[in-house]
Amino acid sequence: MALMPFTDSMFLLVESREHPMHVGGLQLFRKPDGAGDDFLRGLREDLLKADDVPPLFLRRPARPVNTAGYLAWTQESEIDLDYHFRHSALPQPGRIRELLELTSRWHGTLLDRHRPLWEIHLVEGLQDGRFAMYNKIHHALMDGVSALRHMQSTLSDDPDDHDCPPPWGTRHESREKSAQAPRSVVKTLEQLAGLAPVAVKVANEAFREHTLTLPMQAPRTMFNVPIGGARRFAAQSWPVSRVRAIAAKTGTSRNDVVLAMCAGALRDYLIEQSALPDAPLIAMVPVSMRDKTETESGGNQIGALLCNLGTDKADAAARLTTINQSMRDAKRIFKELTPIQALLLSGLNVAQLGVSAVPGVVNNTRPPFNLVISNVPGPRKQMYWNGAHLDGIYPASVLLDGQALNITLTSNSDNLDFGITGCRRSVPHLQRLLLHLDTALSELEAAVA
Repeated sequence: MALMPFTDSMFLLVESREHPMHVGGLQLFRKPDGAGDDFLRGLREDLLKADDVPPLFLRRPARPVNTAGYLAWTQESEIDLDYHFRHSALPQPGRIRELLELTSRWHGTLLDRHRPLWEIHLVEGLQDGRFAMYNKIHHALMDGVSALRHMQSTLSDDPDDHDCPPPWGTRHESREKSAQAPRSVVKTLEQLAGLAPVAVKVANEAFREHTLTLPMQAPRTMFNVPIGGARRFAAQSWPVSRVRAIAAKTGTSRNDVVLAMCAGALRDYLIEQSALPDAPLIAMVPVSMRDKTETESGGNQIGALLCNLGTDKADAAARLTTINQSMRDAKRIFKELTPIQALLLSGLNVAQLGVSAVPGVVNNTRPPFNLVISNVPGPRKQMYWNGAHLDGIYPASVLLDGQALNITLTSNSDNLDFGITGCRRSVPHLQRLLLHLDTALSELEAAVA
């Protein structure tokens, strides 16, 4: 048995029927030219013969039914791949609607802790001839960004490459990431010693200059309630060229435009539900704080920024201006901090989520923010899996008490692929957000024309 890192243990500890703690994703593929009706069955049979399963995909809690299950991992000696890699068919008429309903059901069910904590579903029966794959893996094993990167590692940019690994496999030998040599104690103490001036600066920006959004400023909304275990999932793609054009005309970033799309959609959705608050919604936005000139060897530089979405403004251009200014102010503060200081400020932005499962907390406190909107880099080229053309990558995320809605998107060649995860009880008619996202993008285009 291997001792479990504290972060892994916490994801297992907080999981319950109401709070499944796995991340997932839905991929859409077009079969290779000339592929017959037995393409998927043959592909699955071939992949099940793969006996080289990476250690991560053999890992399960050492004692699934007691507290020791939160303390140590063990490796499965013989994995039942036929259980983990399943073949399913959609009910007729096999529309995207049926696919999303099935994905919603799968995403709301818990993983079996007596087995390695992942499942993959190969899905046929779409009326347009395409097929899909839904995968989920426990957050204790892999976070959403890592899961997306792993999925990309199994793809190829060559349509004639029919030797791609299975979704649980890898093209390269797995290497345990060696921990980077810790910074010297003196350097760390110097950074910690600078926290007092940092606190003064943050307070000045927030309370005197009014340029920084802090936790607990978000209004209470229909999304900030205790949640149930069932999920709804919705997904759609938009051309990245449309977002890029708006960003170029307004001097904003593409992520600002994406946030403005989400803001417009949330505003329209909440108006439909007669639930739009007077104060603007606040989004938690995971953002890379790495300078564009830095290499990837610089370590983890991710900030949890809070963004004013300007949902109190009816004008699309005004919302984009508010979002751009809010993100610029937050990034400016973060760039002036050391890595440790930035990490601690990020922790302040999300700290309340750690106690959201305590009874009464969600109903009796203001939310630290209203929802998470995450933009994760995806493949820049057109990708294929064993000759099948990848049409879409739609992330499915974790929800917590007080956070009944999550919007995560990823770039995919020429598209932006949105995956929206919601609590089935708390967020009715989730698919309406897709229509509102499309409307919001059109309004932004009209506003800058």
